Amino acid sequence: MFFSRSRNLVGLDIGTSSVKAVELKELGKGRGYQLVAAGMEPLAPEAIVDGAIMDSGMVAEAIQNLFTSSRIKGTDVAISLSGHSVIIKKIGLPIMSTEELAESIRWEAEQYIPFDVDDVNIDYQILEGPSIAGDGNMDILLVAVKKEKIADYTNVLTQAGKNALVADVDVFALQNAWEVNYEQGSDLVALVNVGAGVTNIAIMRNGTSIFWRDISVGGHNYTDALQKELNLSYEQAEAAKKGEASSVPRDRVMAIVDGVSEQVVTEIQKTLDFFKATSSSEAVSRIHITGGAARTPNLVAHLSKRFQVPVEMMDPFRKIHFNERSFPREQLEPMAAAATVAVGLALRKVGDK
Repeated sequence: MFFSRSRNLVGLDIGTSSVKAVELKELGKGRGYQLVAAGMEPLAPEAIVDGAIMDSGMVAEAIQNLFTSSRIKGTDVAISLSGHSVIIKKIGLPIMSTEELAESIRWEAEQYIPFDVDDVNIDYQILEGPSIAGDGNMDILLVAVKKEKIADYTNVLTQAGKNALVADVDVFALQNAWEVNYEQGSDLVALVNVGAGVTNIAIMRNGTSIFWRDISVGGHNYTDALQKELNLSYEQAEAAKKGEASSVPRDRVMAIVDGVSEQVVTEIQKTLDFFKATSSSEAVSRIHITGGAARTPNLVAHLSKRFQVPVEMMDPFRKIHFNERSFPREQLEPMAAAATVAVGLALRKVGDK
């Protein structure tokens, strides 16, 4: 389910602060993909809280509005999940047949997931190449997601008249978007997707992901700090964060934003330090940052200063063909950072692993 990739689906990213949709057409003969549709629709702050859908009607209405405004006719979608209800583990198991693995994976999973195995949906994939342990075992990528979380999201889609044919994980969709748009090399690259409530981090080498983690920081940290420090409403804080609130002194806003950015960068550093300490690997040599909150003023500069490596805004449409009359760059570029996961989901097809 989580690794499914045959017919085109609409990539639908249901985030904390907005829903994003992307539809792609595969051109064939190695010519890549063409953008058919793209759009985003904001969500009220009470619609989704800490990744949990609190108002399904509000989210369903936002999805319907998004499909209408973006002129998307398809109803089959690929969605993704992240956060505490999602567990991703790379595990080593004795070499066995695919049939034996299918029979034993549920028992094996019990040792690695903190939830009752009856409460989760489990998927897995055998990873190619030598085992991480170097002991002749085979490496398995194990994914477990709480059934309750999947049900919440699929129920909303049913209300909106859509069908979820693929359920993925945010960090894998992030990787897909990057792989289609960027050349892969032997150096270590960190992909950092800063959303409203969760930041996804993936570390890549040679086009293969070797580490994943979700951390609970994002754009809402900035909004919360501005509300608290300047006594603003949610709407006023959002506007101030984007530089659109002329009634609030910009220097005070930027002092608060920079302080939060330092906290966000510290959490990212903890994750990268943990990776380096547990993998005996060299340090990351470059960072690609994306996500709606990645456009926060000075965040890229804070990352560059802390890690002393090149930090680049990731463009999910970098190698995607599009008609500039239908998708003017001045309209597409502002939403590009927020659309990365949706692009990765739009690359998914039903049928294969």
